[in-house]
Amino acid sequence: MSSFELLCLENPLLDIQAQGDDALLQQYGLKANDAILAEEKHMGIYPELLNNRDAKLLAGGAAQNTARGASYILGENKVVFFGCVGKDKNADILQAANKEAGLQVRYRYDEEHPTGKCGVVITGHNRSMCTDLAAANHYKLEHLKENWDVVQNSKAYFVGGFHLTVCVPAVMALAEEAAKENKVFAFSLSAPFIPQFFKDPIDQTAPYWDYVVGNESEAAAYADSHDLNTHDIPTIAKHLANLPKTNSKRKRTAIVTQGTDPTIVAIQGEDDVKSFPVHAMGQNEITDTTGAGDAFAGGFMAGVAKGETLDKCIDMGSWLAALSLRELGPAYAFPEHSYSRIFCADMTRYPYPKKTYGSS
Repeated sequence: MSSFELLCLENPLLDIQAQGDDALLQQYGLKANDAILAEEKHMGIYPELLNNRDAKLLAGGAAQNTARGASYILGENKVVFFGCVGKDKNADILQAANKEAGLQVRYRYDEEHPTGKCGVVITGHNRSMCTDLAAANHYKLEHLKENWDVVQNSKAYFVGGFHLTVCVPAVMALAEEAAKENKVFAFSLSAPFIPQFFKDPIDQTAPYWDYVVGNESEAAAYADSHDLNTHDIPTIAKHLANLPKTNSKRKRTAIVTQGTDPTIVAIQGEDDVKSFPVHAMGQNEITDTTGAGDAFAGGFMAGVAKGETLDKCIDMGSWLAALSLRELGPAYAFPEHSYSRIFCADMTRYPYPKKTYGSS
């Protein structure tokens, strides 16, 4: 049985990405930079985006993006992803993208529902994501249990918060296994609506978080839903870090990214909140912001899996996010580029081609 450095669980989606404008956003009641679950009123956006001659079909789903990002650094067949898809050509597109990235998948195939999709409306450097989960909404705990040998042979777990809308028992099964075996359990807040509208499952999983990752909007939404009466990011990060914890053998680390502003990090039991600069890049270097946060999580979790220092893990996340921003969609340059301290020291330099992960 193969062992994996990292196991990721969430919703595999096919991204339908196209340029849009304010009129299109207003037509479907969307915000320029947001992530929501589709309602009936949104269903027309998918054929509308597909009719755009510039439309691109890309492998998506936040934690699946993170898994491909971690695989980009860790290497072929070191990362495995779980989720649910339909038996259709869109699932084949996802499989092909994952195979190219060296990512192993353990999909549950649903007989009745098509592969989920995410409409991504690009306006400038903003992206509005509207997700129809479809088959992804039908992941079952039984599938995870059927593949429990993979769970047991994985060293660390990463769960995207979007999965709290799908199968909380599967999330909890991983969380409890991690605590029992003293493995890393990492969780992403994923989008503001998760802490806003799924507060109870958030709170159910929170005691198991060894790492919790989110951006400033998600952190603010958590603060509002938990009556913290503040939007001060260091204060929120410190609160997240010091929530009650099941596995006392690991201190919790809370990480809040802020786009081009420094990344804020708080550690359980420590008074000081740390601040880390991101990898600077010019606006003309940015191709697409879709999946940049997922890329950060991928780079960070690759560092965690390799046992790197916290500082280096944060920097690896920032590096991979910067690499992703140069590509269309949640993707990374090929041939592979290597994380290096040369690039970190000189923010203006593009990473050099190299197949394997390089240290300083």
